[in-house]
Amino acid sequence: MAALAELDIWPSGWHQDRTKQGPCRMKQFFLKLFTWWNGQTFGTQLWTSRYGELVGQDGQGNSYYRTAGGKIDPTLGFERRWVIYNGYAEASRIPPEWHGWIHHVVDTPPTELNYQPREWEKPHQPNLTGTAKAYRPSGSTLASGKRPKATGDYQPWTPG
Repeated sequence: MAALAELDIWPSGWHQDRTKQGPCRMKQFFLKLFTWWNGQTFGTQLWTSRYGELVGQDGQGNSYYRTAGGKIDPTLGFERRWVIYNGYAEASRIPPEWHGWIHHVVDTPPTELNYQPREWEKPHQPNLTGTAKAYRPSGSTLASGKRPKATGDYQPWTPG
């Protein structure tokens, strides 16, 4: 139990809200133990604290790590790199400046490059698939609520 108490005061915050007591605290513990989409899991937190080295953070608060000292993983043949999302884990939340580094396209992280975004780079937009704001092409029954009229260019198949 002493190890859990140490993790409770870890700088990144073991619990998301220290003011909550009782069942909410237990819920936070189980969320941390079993869910990966709400941020880092307990196992990722242990792995990161033992083998990880913080490389930097982006504007959204996501933290980027690599194996300590840039050590090469013998099973992969290159260093491990990972991100701990600030909030909901969604891969599209990795900004362009970090995308190349996390995917081993470039070796130098943006924190060492003094990265300046290009004028054509847009700010992050969350993936809207499955929401009311999702893209609905013209002709979709979900776009207007009713099916568009047939244009006459459709020839149904008839056997024989």
